[in-house]
Amino acid sequence: MTRRGLAGTGVAVAAVILLGDQLSKMFFLDLVAQHSPPVIYVAPFFNLVQVWNTGVSFGLFQEDSAVRSWTLVGVAAAVLVWLSIWLWRAHNRLVAVALGGIIGGAIGNIIDRLRFGAVFDFVDLHAFGWHWPAFNLADSAIVVGVGLLLLDGLRPSRDA
Repeated sequence: MTRRGLAGTGVAVAAVILLGDQLSKMFFLDLVAQHSPPVIYVAPFFNLVQVWNTGVSFGLFQEDSAVRSWTLVGVAAAVLVWLSIWLWRAHNRLVAVALGGIIGGAIGNIIDRLRFGAVFDFVDLHAFGWHWPAFNLADSAIVVGVGLLLLDGLRPSRDA
């Protein structure tokens, strides 16, 4: 596949992730907001919640500041430029799909920051006294994308 074809694959994945992320956030924000408190118990290990993450991954850097919020948007935009260049230079479909997932997820979370000043997280998983921080589809796409990049890095190269 050509570089243009690989980049197109990545852009298509990014578009699907972005659309799915934004639609799921609209749906679940409306659904959870109808409950007081804003929690829907789905299963003993799974809730739908309304969490506003003003920080970064796993709720780090939560201090509330307009400067911090715009700094995070700026850093994310710079990373998106770098990821887009990497996508254009992708050498196989796995890398293109991985980068597309990361890009789509990052754009989805940037949109939340611009609209709400925070990222809306709604998936709440917990089991055996262990509680994972709430997350959303964009976060999942970013994590899966990074995992695919790691997998690609562990595969033997064709030149070897």
